[in-house]
Amino acid sequence: MRTQVGIIGAGPAGLLLSHLLHLRGISSVVLERRSRAYVEQRVRAGVLEQGTVDTLVAAGVGARLLREGMPHGGVEIRYGGAAHRLDFADLLPGRRVTVYGQQEIVKDLIAARLAAGGDLRFEVEDVAVHGLEDRPYLTFGGRRLDCEVIAGCDGFHGVSRPSIPAGVLTVFERDYPFAWLGVLAEVAPSAEELVYGLSERGFALHSMRTPALSRFYLQVAAGDRIEDWPDERVWKELRLRLETVPGFTLRTGPVIEKIVTSLRSFVAEPMQYGRLYLAGDAAHIVPPTGAKGLNLAVADVRVLTEALARFFGTGSAELLDGYSAACLERVWRAQHFSWWMTTLTHELDTDGAYERRLRRAELDYVTSSRAGATVLAENYVG
Repeated sequence: MRTQVGIIGAGPAGLLLSHLLHLRGISSVVLERRSRAYVEQRVRAGVLEQGTVDTLVAAGVGARLLREGMPHGGVEIRYGGAAHRLDFADLLPGRRVTVYGQQEIVKDLIAARLAAGGDLRFEVEDVAVHGLEDRPYLTFGGRRLDCEVIAGCDGFHGVSRPSIPAGVLTVFERDYPFAWLGVLAEVAPSAEELVYGLSERGFALHSMRTPALSRFYLQVAAGDRIEDWPDERVWKELRLRLETVPGFTLRTGPVIEKIVTSLRSFVAEPMQYGRLYLAGDAAHIVPPTGAKGLNLAVADVRVLTEALARFFGTGSAELLDGYSAACLERVWRAQHFSWWMTTLTHELDTDGAYERRLRRAELDYVTSSRAGATVLAENYVG
């Protein structure tokens, strides 16, 4: 088999890259070890920056997003018994975020690629990377795929990054001393926008997926298991952390999914080696507090698409050679924002009275100063 770009991973990064390359007349084959049903049903982040929405719409895969997505013109931060809304429309006219589930983006991209005759291969076994310094190729299930470029879009635990020789990458990472309990419930959202709830009990986030599905997150101990959080305890804790302002009542309903996720910051530099280019979680991870993960993956793919279009169109490798440097500037900006949002909104076991007062002073600045609010809003919407 032969193609121009071999893509490992059929998540949003790999699928979007394949589609954007198709629009430029560049062939690709996407290899995914999971089933199509699995990747289409896997619930992940759903807060899209304005630039991500614009990219999907321009690529012709945004019709359902525009129809069913939930635009948000701001977010609310609750602490100290009061609610503080950051108005994006006022602070950054024309820019907002849109809530639309990652699994819905995956469905839209798969449908678009198959309709265009794209080569998507699911449940592929034993993918391996070869010949990165000379003639790259992939092997899988006893077959060989020759290609001119390999795109590693297979996430943190994929095979792409470990295929880079030892000593090439510099890794920066941080593990956080708590986890998130994610809850998907069959109940209409209790608020029109995302609500960040801060209290001495810990962090809570009220989000949504559709007008009939709500998504919640609770800060929990790093060693907690799903079994430690029966539905009754989940709803009790959400009320204690979110019903902190007058007039707000949390709606409850059947819980249809629970998952405990550790929080990590991770960057591998450079994001390329030979003819292998990493994108998305294969190269970097951010804590979900700032909703940057999916958006960073889309940003990587935009840069990589332009570089590949130049390479295959003119033979120039200039943009490909600069791919990592071009991406990492935004990656580190998002890393800082995600770290800052996490430390600003979460209780740490090591916090004393001094640390809590520092956090309160910064929250007061962000919610009362237009300059402070604009910094948060600008980073949040991208």
